[in-house]
Amino acid sequence: MSRKTPIKPQLWTPRPVEETIAVYRDWADSYDADLADRGYHTPRRLVAALAAHVDTETTVLDFGCGTGISGAALLERGFTHLHGTDITPAMVEIARAKVIYERLWVSEPGAPLPRAYDAIVAVGVVSLGAAPPDTLSVLIDGLSPGGVLALSFNDPTLADGSYDAVLDRHVAKGEVFVTAREHGPHLDDVGMGSDVIVLRRA
Repeated sequence: MSRKTPIKPQLWTPRPVEETIAVYRDWADSYDADLADRGYHTPRRLVAALAAHVDTETTVLDFGCGTGISGAALLERGFTHLHGTDITPAMVEIARAKVIYERLWVSEPGAPLPRAYDAIVAVGVVSLGAAPPDTLSVLIDGLSPGGVLALSFNDPTLADGSYDAVLDRHVAKGEVFVTAREHGPHLDDVGMGSDVIVLRRA
């Protein structure tokens, strides 16, 4: 994907998981530079929201870590015990070279997490064109009692409604509580915003 070409809206449309892996595999080498060039705000916004609810000594799972952009934002904020996972091997290899994570692995789409976490972040991951709505259930199931999940829904995901429907279902069952939710800038290049959401497991 070229830095000179605006990101196409098709990036935020549903597709088979194999196509999603291929999109991010082909984008991996230029991903960091592309997003830096386009004004990608959500990682720092989301990490700031997490820091208001979780001690920096907590081990954090960076779910859908990609090349490690969100991991770098966590380090910058003082979080040092980081685990990372992503479904795209090419992205994981770039993240591995940054030596951000204590543990880093390629995950299978929809697979349960290998352990319970006190804190999980999913930056731009649970969204149209990336992970499907039921991924939110996987993340909630992977939280320890009282654990915190910080995630983001971008504007196309908010307009779709199916992701919020899954969230509302878990809230209605009393499984999680919404402790913070705020809309702000996501990606300047396309004038897109996102909600940063913080959930606490019951």
